[in-house]
Parts: sequence; structure tokens; C-alpha cells
Amino acid sequence: MNKDWTGNKNSVFKPLAASNHAVYSEREPNDYYATEPKAIDCLLDGGAELHNDIWEPACGEGHLSERLKRFGYNVRSTDLIDRGYGIGGVDFLKCSETWHGDILTNPPYKYATEFVKKGLSLLMPGRKLFLFLKIQFLEGQARRREIFDVTPPKTVYVFSKRVVCAKNGKFDKFLSGGGGRRLYLA
Repeated sequence: MNKDWTGNKNSVFKPLAASNHAVYSEREPNDYYATEPKAIDCLLDGGAELHNDIWEPACGEGHLSERLKRFGYNVRSTDLIDRGYGIGGVDFLKCSETWHGDILTNPPYKYATEFVKKGLSLLMPGRKLFLFLKIQFLEGQARRREIFDVTPPKTVYVFSKRVVCAKNGKFDKFLSGGGGRRLYLA
């Protein structure tokens, strides 16, 4: 059976909210796309071993933080924007304190490279940085030179099932076709 698909290049990219194809007003201004809590389950089911103390520096409304707490982790939840959860007004990219546990978050994608660099600079030896990102983040010569040649990832977790990232934390709107994105990589 042949299917005839009509549309144009925008028809593919705009529903995905790809920043280089979306009309600016369609993007959430602070790049807030909350991660479905089951991402934590997928990460743990994939064999990830997390330190008991975790910093979630882009906590949004606490979707990941709350799931981590349910699993018994001590979670420090901060965010640049006060969304009523954790400590708002904390700019992770300007932090200078060394963190004794692991760092885990879904960073604003437009600052993902900076989050990787900052996270690695704040961790004590032996601690881990877990960032939920699209697998395409591993591509690119500049990131390879700036990050991966210096500190290559020890493990990359690729989810075989997609994890929902809902614009402004509106999972119900995403599931009804109203926008968001999906992750494949932790």
C-alpha cells in the first residue's frame, strides 16, 4: 500500500519544535520542555547507578526530582526560573561550588553544551553527569573538540521507547497533539 504524504519541509520540523526551523514564537522562550518522569525509570532500568545525592539544576516543576525522591534519592532542585518547585532564581551556568553527588537534568537545549561543560567542572572526581538530550547532541565537530575529546562520555543510554518532553510541562496538551518533543538519549 502506497501512502501519499503531502506537506513541505516545515510540516516535518515545526511539530518537532526544532529550534532552527520553528517560528520563534512557537518555541517556549526559556526552552522549558519538561521531561516525562518515566525517563528516570528508563535510566535506572538501563543500569545507571546514581549517587544518593543528586542535583537537578533545571528542575522546572519537579517532574524528574519527584520521581528521584520516590526512588529514595536526596535531591537538590534548582532552576533559573521560579516555577513553584525547588529553589528558583539559581543560574546553574554561574554556579561555582563543587557538588559532592551526581548532577542529573534535562537542560534547556539551547544551553546544552554549556550545561555539559559547567556540570563537569562542578563535579567531584568519580561523580557523574546525566543529561537528557537528543542523540544528535553527540554529533558536531565543535562539541567533539570542546567536550568529548577532553571528557568522553563513559556511557550513553539510548531509549528504545521515546520519552515525552512537553512544552511548559503540559503533558496532557502534548499527548493531544499540542506540542513538545521526544528524547532518545540520557
